[in-house]
Amino acid sequence: MITAAALCPAPPLLAREVTGGDPVVPELRQACAEAVRRLVRCEPDVIAVVGPAPVTARWPADRGLGLSVFAPRAASGDPPGGHPAAPLPLGLGTRLLDQAGYAGPRLLEAVGYDEPAAGCVALGEQIAASGGRVGLLIMADGSARRGPRAPGYLDERAAAFDAAVEDAVRDGDLDALLDIDPVLARELLAAGRPAWQVLAGAVREQSAGTAREQPPAAEILYSDDPFGVAYLVAWIPGQGNPRDGTG
Repeated sequence: MITAAALCPAPPLLAREVTGGDPVVPELRQACAEAVRRLVRCEPDVIAVVGPAPVTARWPADRGLGLSVFAPRAASGDPPGGHPAAPLPLGLGTRLLDQAGYAGPRLLEAVGYDEPAAGCVALGEQIAASGGRVGLLIMADGSARRGPRAPGYLDERAAAFDAAVEDAVRDGDLDALLDIDPVLARELLAAGRPAWQVLAGAVREQSAGTAREQPPAAEILYSDDPFGVAYLVAWIPGQGNPRDGTG
């Protein structure tokens, strides 16, 4: 059962080793911290961190954040023994959990950039049905073509694309995320597309066979496009969850 979900982006700037003493986009960092604190306060039995990566795979739960590519002189947090660090979105997710004081079980689920919607839904259903109270931490960036200084320069379609994603999350219409065109997402450099669709699959599995009076109300904690990349932070409480994490 999905007890609640937090949605955060996965830019390297969330790690202070990358930005140093400069408080780059502090509002984004604060929003991510608040979303994850709420998730932890729900007291889930396990938290599943989901993020995009080259291939779909489950990573060992003890893999940490590696930053050597972004901050060669920083303590990268790479696991000892020569083991590779988790993909950046998963590593940043584990860092957020650590900062929130979460010491419970966690799953690290990478979903491939090119994973079709059906595969994303299947992974979400698998996570939701894994037993007990499951918290979801979705690490997903929006489009990276929101302006002339964006990584992919400006694409006029990007703003509408990101607005549709935000509206689906805010309204609790997560099934709408399954309609995202993967080709368009790729053209807009929206790496979060498969992770959003895992979220939709997980919530769909939870609600299967039950009648909902209304979708869970999501709270948007941050929505902006610094550096031309769309970052969305949201808190999505579970349906009927007595421990909503906001207290």
